[in-house]
Amino acid sequence: MLQRLVQRLPPRVRAFLRRIPVLVVLYRLLRRGRLTRDRYVFAALAVLAVVIGAATANDTRGLAPSGVLVLIVLGGGLLLRVRSLVALLVIVVAMVAFAAWHNGPAIGWGMVATLAVTAVLALTLARTRQQLGVQGLRGDSMLLDLRDRLRRQGEMPELPDGWSSQVVLLQAGGSSFGGDFVVSAYDGDVLEVALVDVSGKGTDAGTRALMLSGAFGGLLGSIQSDRFLQACNVYLQRQRWDEGFVTAVHVVVDLRTGEYTVESAGHPPAVQFDASSGVWKVSPAKGVVLGVVPEVSTVPEHGRLRPGDALLLYTDGLVESPGLDLDAGIDRLLGEAERLVPHGFRKGARELVERMAAARDDDCALVLIWRT
Repeated sequence: MLQRLVQRLPPRVRAFLRRIPVLVVLYRLLRRGRLTRDRYVFAALAVLAVVIGAATANDTRGLAPSGVLVLIVLGGGLLLRVRSLVALLVIVVAMVAFAAWHNGPAIGWGMVATLAVTAVLALTLARTRQQLGVQGLRGDSMLLDLRDRLRRQGEMPELPDGWSSQVVLLQAGGSSFGGDFVVSAYDGDVLEVALVDVSGKGTDAGTRALMLSGAFGGLLGSIQSDRFLQACNVYLQRQRWDEGFVTAVHVVVDLRTGEYTVESAGHPPAVQFDASSGVWKVSPAKGVVLGVVPEVSTVPEHGRLRPGDALLLYTDGLVESPGLDLDAGIDRLLGEAERLVPHGFRKGARELVERMAAARDDDCALVLIWRT
């Protein structure tokens, strides 16, 4: 196809093009093998770089758009493979050298420095995309899709009349990914919720949280509830990660009777609000963190939610502070939670998390389940 296009050109035009070594080399390169999308993009950017370089070299009034070379390099970083990008950078350098030799003032040192910085960024982008096996900005689109899936998975199901719930996730540093996530399952009578905290914070823990949320979400509701944490621990043991551990709290609520069971694996204790006494009670459920030992043992707690009662689950980002005891952080959380009662749990849940998470650099999560 390329050869037919060249043959259609007038003889004088073909003779003139043969005098430009860069175009000759480019033509021979494109004739090798099948024309792929990468080669088409490389050819377009290379021709544009040659045109801009030639225009800059012959510009005596400073009207040539030499800054377009920066956009060409950046476009190559987004669209080309590393090998093609290196070839494009060679052409750009040759054009800059040619323009500087032919017309020195056309390209100043500021433009050269800008091109150098842009080239480094472009190579970094191209290398990262090549490792991921994606082109352009598809890698970012994939991450956005994963983030949205994680958020949807963390949404609580619509509960029957007489029950409500609220989930608030706040990632460290404003990141879209974090180590705290929620999975839930609802079959019409029984609600299962697991709040999980992956060690670490922000994006570092987010990659493991993305993987575990799918695995834990598949286990929840698929096996007997009293085996959920043990199954999660077995899964983590198979990963053989050299770093990190996972804490989790698992709640099973019978929406017909209000009876519930809480199991904890190294997680901060759940708390229940007793509407009859107006007191928040700390759950005695406890257990070993997941992913450390082959067998985890837990001490579950059984209780019942009556109309007006609530169950609060949270991660350590809300209660841990440097130099302070964990119990002090829990007491502060419960003190702030007292303000939720008069105004309703749904309206104040996010405000509670934001107030507790102020001046902290850790992922925070909160789950509220209450009976109206």
